[in-house]
Amino acid sequence: MTRKRVEVAAGVLLRVDGRYLLGQRGPDTVYAGYWEFPGGKVEAGETPAQALCRELDEELGIRVTHLRPWMLREHLYEHAHVRLHFFEVSAWEGEPHGKVHSVLDWVLPDLTTREPMLPANGPILKALSLPRLMAITHAGEIGIEAQLAALDRALADGLRLVQVREPALDDAQRARFAREVVARVHGCGGLVLINGDPALAGTVGADGVHLPARLLASLAQRPDCAWVGASCHDRGELERAAALGLDYALLGPVAPTASHPGLPGLGWARFVELAAGLPLPVLALGGLQPDSMEAARDAGAHGIAAIRGAWRA
Repeated sequence: MTRKRVEVAAGVLLRVDGRYLLGQRGPDTVYAGYWEFPGGKVEAGETPAQALCRELDEELGIRVTHLRPWMLREHLYEHAHVRLHFFEVSAWEGEPHGKVHSVLDWVLPDLTTREPMLPANGPILKALSLPRLMAITHAGEIGIEAQLAALDRALADGLRLVQVREPALDDAQRARFAREVVARVHGCGGLVLINGDPALAGTVGADGVHLPARLLASLAQRPDCAWVGASCHDRGELERAAALGLDYALLGPVAPTASHPGLPGLGWARFVELAAGLPLPVLALGGLQPDSMEAARDAGAHGIAAIRGAWRA
């Protein structure tokens, strides 16, 4: 059956406390009672961003002053092939109030939500629970005790996403170190990913695995882990991560790094081109500091990942 294609703009309104806005569809609408992110159809002559600003004015009575591109999700409903352009809306004027929704609710991104959700909106919820800063360990370079001390400081400062990447440690050291990281991060309610080793991730109780590009290229299907991401350097690798249904991708290096001396960075303009229109969140990587967060998100990144920059006191 041929379905008409419908372009839709949807907004993830984010408050400073981390909550996002959901609306429940009214009783006289299709999918009445279902929850959704506010937004609507892109009309002729509009860009998705323009459509979203108009829709949020009509639906919520607010004027958007700052939005960021985030993800593009596609869904086949019985009546249409819907392409949803998701934007993060970080600033607006006015207080949202329901003009078309039965109920509005501000929800924390902890994988609990309101049911039932519109099918096209469901995968967005997991992406929203992914922390914005990923810290990548380098205990083989600075020493295990120094790395654990840096981890404790970062967790106290709010870090909640850690990738264990330790090619310089032997198997026994890496396993002991990974168990320590998992215990400390889980004690703070965070997530731990093990680089390149799904078996070790399962053994130490980590939340998932991070795939280097070489492993991403060799896999026929997604590893059986709750969280799976990958390192990507070009559009082909990003599309491969999306095709495998991964939860996120790292894209870089954005700037030159000590890890890859002599390799030029992509720069933000090229990052925007490569990361646009993907169905999974993309974190920027390479030569970045925590104060690069706003620039990264304005470029369409979900957040940033860093090795040295993440551990500086």
